[in-house]
Amino acid sequence: MKNPLIKTGLLIAATFTASYVVDVIAQAPAQPTQSTASSTTPRLSDGHPDLNGTWIPGGPARGAQLKLPDGSICVTNCADLLPLAAAGAPAASGRGGRGAGGAAPQRNFPKYKPEFLAKVKELDENQVKLDTALRCQPPGVPRIGPPAKIVQTAREVVFLYDDLNGPFFRIIPTDGRPHQSEGHTYLGDSIGKWEGDTLVVETVNFNEETWLIDNGAFHTKDLKVLERLHRTGDKLEYQAISYDSAVLVEPWEGRVRTLQISNHEMDEPLRCEDRDLEHVVNGAHHDNAR
Repeated sequence: MKNPLIKTGLLIAATFTASYVVDVIAQAPAQPTQSTASSTTPRLSDGHPDLNGTWIPGGPARGAQLKLPDGSICVTNCADLLPLAAAGAPAASGRGGRGAGGAAPQRNFPKYKPEFLAKVKELDENQVKLDTALRCQPPGVPRIGPPAKIVQTAREVVFLYDDLNGPFFRIIPTDGRPHQSEGHTYLGDSIGKWEGDTLVVETVNFNEETWLIDNGAFHTKDLKVLERLHRTGDKLEYQAISYDSAVLVEPWEGRVRTLQISNHEMDEPLRCEDRDLEHVVNGAHHDNAR
């Protein structure tokens, strides 16, 4: 049985077999037209680009159903796990491997130090049991992905999300206020600053309950995430870079996401039920999926 779930930029079709295989349908950003690329970027009275609005993935769905090459689970913000191969060339085989002729890797996954690879593998193989995002907990940053809506003032920006687990928000000061010195949370403590026309958000003080992305990509409490948002006309480019030198070989750069301004408002999200994975995906409770 397959039931689609449309999340930000993704259509996830889940087939709950004994191996819990999840299929993913991706939405690819369309190439900007000349009129869009050359349109004037709106600005607020302080001169900064106006990021206010509802942002959706740009372009139509490809309509091609993509299955994660290793049959693993992907439940939220899966863009970095989708195959990325040259036009007309088959995707590389194996997890993170390269195809003939040195083709691009299938997925963009964090690079862990050798001593932590066994832990990543264990978490991956037991994701249904151990992934807190499947138990109605906040997914964390950068896993939550780009915001669905931004509210911007001269002092702060607010990111609003319609996530798998329901609504979340982040309040990000941009007036020079420092990080809070206490507490570790799911979504961390964020501050923002402008570098030219790019908003740079620095987030620290995470707990260790979340992952960077699906498939066991854990992190420590020392994680720092830098998000960059740049508006050109009606397009918004978003990228997140994760720093955790305790476990990662190098900073992990998420793929650049292109969003489009929309005149649609966010709907009230569905209530998250703290049940099994199949219920989270399609709203149906099945004892054999526990």
